[in-house]
Amino acid sequence: MTALHEAIARRLLDAWDARTLLEPFTASEPAFDSDAAYDVLRCIETERLARGWIPVGRKIGFTNTTIWELYGVTGPMWARVWDRTVHVAADSAAASISLEPFVQPRIEPEVVFGLGGHIPAASSDAVELLSCVEWMAPGFEIVQCHFPGWRFAAPDSTASFGLHGALVVGARVAVTDENRAAVAAALATFELTLSRDGAVVEHGSGANVLGSPALALGFLERTVARQPQFSSPAAGELITTGTLTNAYAIEPGERWESHYGTLGLDGLTLDLG
Repeated sequence: MTALHEAIARRLLDAWDARTLLEPFTASEPAFDSDAAYDVLRCIETERLARGWIPVGRKIGFTNTTIWELYGVTGPMWARVWDRTVHVAADSAAASISLEPFVQPRIEPEVVFGLGGHIPAASSDAVELLSCVEWMAPGFEIVQCHFPGWRFAAPDSTASFGLHGALVVGARVAVTDENRAAVAAALATFELTLSRDGAVVEHGSGANVLGSPALALGFLERTVARQPQFSSPAAGELITTGTLTNAYAIEPGERWESHYGTLGLDGLTLDLG
């Protein structure tokens, strides 16, 4: 990590606190790349730990290959999820959240996993990858963007908290030895329905997420294994695996609903304030 990375981290933390916009860092620093972006994330992590924030998991972003061209990216990324950004639905099926803290917020329906152990190394088999998973749940991630008009290069989005704003988690379903193979099969084929105020906005698929949300775990393990500045994902962490649809701009007063079809998860209703 360099003084530049620390300076960028401070600018991002200030922008988070003040809910302000920044010019993409790659506009003035053409050499700012993915490695530099993760070093900025490590600086942010150090500062947030000093402020009393507690890391509780990770978000994986840009796993939906159907939206790579729209955002000008060519692969996924990850960032921390924190105790102050995770919200558990009070009755497991419905929640509400204020949009006041966020900048240019959008909503993403996702599959969330709870880890019971380390992710199997170098695996690309969905059933094997799910051996580390204790539960799965529906989730809505509120993503936000500190760059005007959601225009950025991939390293900018990684450094900027992985675009993470908040994560709302619904009712958990256990993943066990008995149902693991069936869950793996369903994750690759189920269809999600995303609605706003009762009207269908988009149908998504588990296959959009690197072929299956389970395979997103493999990406995370392989990536963090090359990043000695970070600890490996471990038991107790929650992992949200990336949006199943496009990300949609949101406004106070809206109600968003997700239905997970044949996956066996209850949908989640989110009211925005």
